[in-house]
Amino acid sequence: MEKIKIVVVGGGSAGMMAAIRAAALGQEVILLEKKSALGNKLLLSGKGRCNLTNTEDLPNFLKRFSKNGDFLRDAFKKFFNQELISFFEQRGLKLKIERQKRVFPQSDRSASILNVLEDELVKVGVQVICRSKVVDLIVSGGRAKGARLENGRNILCERIILASGGASYSFTGSDASGINIAKRLGHVIVPLQAGLIPLDVKQNYVKKLEGLTLRNITLKFSDGKRQIISEIGELIFTSSGISGPLVITLSGKAIDLLAPDKTVFVDIDLKPALSIQQLDARLLREFKLNSKKSIKHLLKELLPLRLIMVFAAVAGIDPLKKCSQITQKEREKIISLLKGFHLEISGPRPIEEGMVTRGGVSLKQIDPRTMESRLVKGLYFCGEMMDVDADTGGFNLQAAFSTGYLAGESAALS
Repeated sequence: MEKIKIVVVGGGSAGMMAAIRAAALGQEVILLEKKSALGNKLLLSGKGRCNLTNTEDLPNFLKRFSKNGDFLRDAFKKFFNQELISFFEQRGLKLKIERQKRVFPQSDRSASILNVLEDELVKVGVQVICRSKVVDLIVSGGRAKGARLENGRNILCERIILASGGASYSFTGSDASGINIAKRLGHVIVPLQAGLIPLDVKQNYVKKLEGLTLRNITLKFSDGKRQIISEIGELIFTSSGISGPLVITLSGKAIDLLAPDKTVFVDIDLKPALSIQQLDARLLREFKLNSKKSIKHLLKELLPLRLIMVFAAVAGIDPLKKCSQITQKEREKIISLLKGFHLEISGPRPIEEGMVTRGGVSLKQIDPRTMESRLVKGLYFCGEMMDVDADTGGFNLQAAFSTGYLAGESAALS
């Protein structure tokens, strides 16, 4: 096989895997990274532990993508979760499977994953050049011919793999520069949005709750017609809204409900294990046993301390009012709030704060069998810069590794 030169733009998960696969097939590969080191976003994944994949089977795996999951079937057929697990284990890294089938390194350190990838880059002979920002591609006759760097240098090649990420966590290097290059080359860009991101709310009193974690609760997002209901889990209040596992996972679907003429609310069920009737019976019993105590004192049995004063204010009840003085209407209001603490969503946090980017290069212009552009021959895409995103749980990283592997192989063998 004739040896060709391949340039990979972007040293994240997808780019490193693409470079490794192409070089392993005997090609000359140059990996360009704008930052001073590789894998900056990878190091942050899984709260620094790197949830690199998930052991769900393919049908359930694809369901975790917000849309376009079927586009990944060819990439997953080539290199899926078991192949990824084997890739790291065969190179001496021990992995473990935690709840919800999430896979982590036993070290609980993202650096362990990065170290394996960097070692493999050296082993297969990839030339890594950091601090090298690509500002444009050289295209002639409808074919990719090279990359133009910010310093004015041109690197000529036969194939180019764009793996420069989306627009989230821009400080890691994901600044949408690759997406903008693709746009200049004529590719349609699905508008970029934040994915897996905290949500802001209109109620100012959440500032008083900043940092408070609510456990064993459920969420219901609604625009009046459609509803999104969560499983039981955790929520964390921020200075401007809500975050935590439940919010992050459902943020994309909640954002989809938002429109210029739509109002979206979230109801927090603080007691999902109890029905309205059970709560009513419990309150009546507690009021009778604690008739001389204040409602503030009684709510300590039901709510975190930091939530009580805000809860009472929203209910419109004097927290010092004795239980014996609470009216039926007030009791019903307490129950209503316990089953649906009501907040209005004003929107997501800025896209830079999103764990992933939604949108990107339109999949209609990418061949799913090869990851090659349908507009520019010899140009391949992989990773987050494409219009593919999923829930938390290792699904996005698997997509990055799989599309990187397929792009690297396709560029090497085409």
